[in-house]
Amino acid sequence: MEHDEAVHTPQNSPGLAGHQGANFATPPGQHYEETFGGPLRFKTLNDIYDTTDEVQNFEYSGVCFLAADEPLCVEEALEDFCWLEAMRSELQSIQANNTWYYLELPKGHKAIGLKWVFKVKRDPKGNIVKHKARLVAKGYAQRHGVDYEEVFAAVARLETVRLVLALAAQGKWEVHHMDVKSAFLNGDLQEEVYVTQPPGFMNPKYSGRVMKLNKALYGLKQAPRAWNSKLDQELVKLGFCRSEEEHAVYKRGSGNTLLLLGVYVDDLIICGPDTRLIAEFKKEMCNTFSMSDLGLLSYYLGMEVRQKPGEITICQRAYINKIVEQCDLRGCNPVDTPMEQNSKRFPGRPDIAKDVTKFRSIVGSLRYLVNSRPDIAFAVGMVSRFMESPTAEHWAAIKRIVRYVAGTSEYGCTYLNNTTAELELLGYSDSDHAGDLEKRKSTSGVLFFLNGNAVTWTSQKQRTVSLSSCESEYIAAASAACQGVWLSRLLADLTGQGVKRFRLLMDSRSAIELSKNPVYHERSKHIDTRYHFIRECIADGLVEVEHVGTDNQLADILTMPLGRIKFIEMRQALGVSKVSHG
Repeated sequence: MEHDEAVHTPQNSPGLAGHQGANFATPPGQHYEETFGGPLRFKTLNDIYDTTDEVQNFEYSGVCFLAADEPLCVEEALEDFCWLEAMRSELQSIQANNTWYYLELPKGHKAIGLKWVFKVKRDPKGNIVKHKARLVAKGYAQRHGVDYEEVFAAVARLETVRLVLALAAQGKWEVHHMDVKSAFLNGDLQEEVYVTQPPGFMNPKYSGRVMKLNKALYGLKQAPRAWNSKLDQELVKLGFCRSEEEHAVYKRGSGNTLLLLGVYVDDLIICGPDTRLIAEFKKEMCNTFSMSDLGLLSYYLGMEVRQKPGEITICQRAYINKIVEQCDLRGCNPVDTPMEQNSKRFPGRPDIAKDVTKFRSIVGSLRYLVNSRPDIAFAVGMVSRFMESPTAEHWAAIKRIVRYVAGTSEYGCTYLNNTTAELELLGYSDSDHAGDLEKRKSTSGVLFFLNGNAVTWTSQKQRTVSLSSCESEYIAAASAACQGVWLSRLLADLTGQGVKRFRLLMDSRSAIELSKNPVYHERSKHIDTRYHFIRECIADGLVEVEHVGTDNQLADILTMPLGRIKFIEMRQALGVSKVSHG
């Protein structure tokens, strides 16, 4: 048989027992099923050549392929115009910022190497928006106490972001988005740091020399701290004050002149009742830093945001599609609930762990998805307990969650304007009893609404073993009290109003009596003293504990698997619904 005509012989094919030992050859250009009467499994090289179009202008096509993906090395990037321009733009930003100067490396010092990091920026639909090249220092070579002292970056918690969005929806405010270009390059360094010249852009005039940094570079351990200090100084000059309850949130003015600013490293979200003040602040920031004005907030930390007067929705549709692809479940049959109602929740047989790394990666992705989907918080929390050695049973559970979110990929949280003038903080706390069948620990569910909009939720296994359902409910209430006190203080700080008492609804009368009764009796004397924090909150008038019927306990969705009808009712009550993202 000629090797350029056929790539397979029948005696090596499965299911051809009657032809074993025969030396059949597929005629050139003739398909497999025409020769053997079976299904097409193999093609000749000529068949492939006949159905393949010749690539014209190969040099240009190669550039397109390279531009669509991240280069593996600097040499590849230098051959592509898009990446070359991205690297030049990065160097121009660095030089314009007076980041370094050339000199001979002093004795006793060691220069830190530099490398290029390439990233294709895409929009939620997958279209290429920008080719981004970042010059990064190899910070792993730095030693703590020698090259740097402190590491810190300002990051607003996503529950704070949701609270700000709820406030904006309530006040019918616009939420704007800005990005600081090369943010870390603005931070002033306090330490002496020397780096090598950037790969691919060696200056022949200063051959053999290194560069001393005046300002930080990406990759340095102290770069986030230096940037945060610089940003804080400039915002204070502009009249902002930092919130004591959330250090990544700033505010200026009050009433109709209120301006709120949330910081997530180099991403800024701005909102307030007066759009003219927002525009003025943007100009002030552009005069201070090199900024990108992204207009109305539409995409933030993987969340798609859509704004209407009095309505703001968040959804992670594109992020869900990536999770589905990661699990190889594209086109799967959806399910109505993320977890079976009668699931035994066993930890699984300690036999053979399967695909541990991939399991952990998917669980981590789902945990981030919980930030816009409280309806999966309990199910994701359950599978998170078995990340050390997941088995086939755990894989089945996680695939069910993915099938559920795949069928509800367009669902997200909706924040609406409530006609109520006063801001009302309402919390729910609930717990199962000994739901963990291995260690007999309970699961706490805590849920808070601001004027009917869900702003924070958590489903977490308790750290101690409860001896009764009353105790497990009491422990959950203590956690809810901590969260509620923080939310009420943060809300008061942002709005300029006094701290108001919030309501906490529980469906256990015995736990309510225990929280109000300061007397230690035999059934409660063993409870850790930190859980009695709720008694202090009640005594100080910070929280008002009320009873709610089990049917109206919304936190049930965070503590146990529910039936389809009950689950859908609870999901709607949480404000999780199909959102329109055009």
